[in-house]
Amino acid sequence: MTILEKSSCPSCGSAEISSIYEVDNIPIHSVLLFQDREKAVTYPKRDIKLGFCEKCGFISNILFDPDLHEYSTGYESTQIYSTTFNVFARKLAQNLIDRYDLYGKDIIEIGCGQGEFLAMLCEIGKNRGMGFDPAFIQGRNENLEKYQVSVIKDFFSEKYADVQCDFLCCRMTLEHISETADFIRTVKRTIRNKPDTIVFFQVPDVTRILKDLAFWDIYYEHCSYFNPGSLARLFRNNGFEITDMWVDYDDQYIMLGARLESEGKLDSITAQEDIMQLKAQVEFFSKKYKNDLNKWKSYLEKAKKDGLKTVIWGGGSKGVAFLTTLNIIKEIEYVVDINPNKHGTYMAGTGQRIVSPEFLMQYKPDIVIVMNPIYCNEIQETLDKLGITAELKSV
Repeated sequence: MTILEKSSCPSCGSAEISSIYEVDNIPIHSVLLFQDREKAVTYPKRDIKLGFCEKCGFISNILFDPDLHEYSTGYESTQIYSTTFNVFARKLAQNLIDRYDLYGKDIIEIGCGQGEFLAMLCEIGKNRGMGFDPAFIQGRNENLEKYQVSVIKDFFSEKYADVQCDFLCCRMTLEHISETADFIRTVKRTIRNKPDTIVFFQVPDVTRILKDLAFWDIYYEHCSYFNPGSLARLFRNNGFEITDMWVDYDDQYIMLGARLESEGKLDSITAQEDIMQLKAQVEFFSKKYKNDLNKWKSYLEKAKKDGLKTVIWGGGSKGVAFLTTLNIIKEIEYVVDINPNKHGTYMAGTGQRIVSPEFLMQYKPDIVIVMNPIYCNEIQETLDKLGITAELKSV
């Protein structure tokens, strides 16, 4: 790893930033719906260069340009069509309600999507919810009014500081924000008039990405990568005390609960990751990921040469990153997804058509590559019901 000049950590401000990963020509968005293949293939691309802060452990794309964001109604990121994910989401909602006594409370969710999780919190705990998301589609979720949920089609900012809450939730959004410390300070300022407000953040855990050489989990939209220690330091450095921290969903997600720091109160939660241990994991990833890229590229080329039909299951960001990082076009013709809103659209960057699981009954693939191993059982059950005997292979 080499120290990058003229770079500073968005989380702690340190200039000790080392280069650990580079990939070129990655679509700036992964889950926009493209009805035309040509538009999907020619959609704007940019380069990724990940920098590792040796002081706080934060990892970020130092080439990221936030002005390229296009979070619009064509942005399709929901996971509610998966039984596996729905079970997890409902269990998490109940956990948060029990843990923080969220009954009859006012809740804000930053980056709420179509409001599905916020509606769960309000349904189960009889709470009142307000969500913020520029990609919200009016009328998409019919349960919002029923469960006292309203959504503002905008990014959350200090202009909404007068909206008070008892619980502020932000799931799978912080990794899309480049100026992380600035954002956490914004959250702090918006709740300063109600210092008992609990904040809850959920982000992907980069520990698994590093350990599993999961290059398919690195894409342009995700400009910020945390392990438990770097996430804890971000909040502590900006005036929060951490009340809870755990990992969930097969160690894919970090969960953090915090409140404004009380004078004289010591934080009882220690950072779960030592910087030196994280540095060793980063060095492992930096040295080994190219070998994994070559293995996957060779595997897919051989399958094509042998006349085997391969599809990937998962038309979201992981699928886009997998295909574009490997530059896979001819080797895979179709991508499968259970979200009906994606059917008939095309993958950003490489242009594969996204199809329904039922399409496989006529296509008869030999290999199905699953983009997230936690869904293997669910996918195998679907293949069995459809009478498809393809080999199931997970990343």
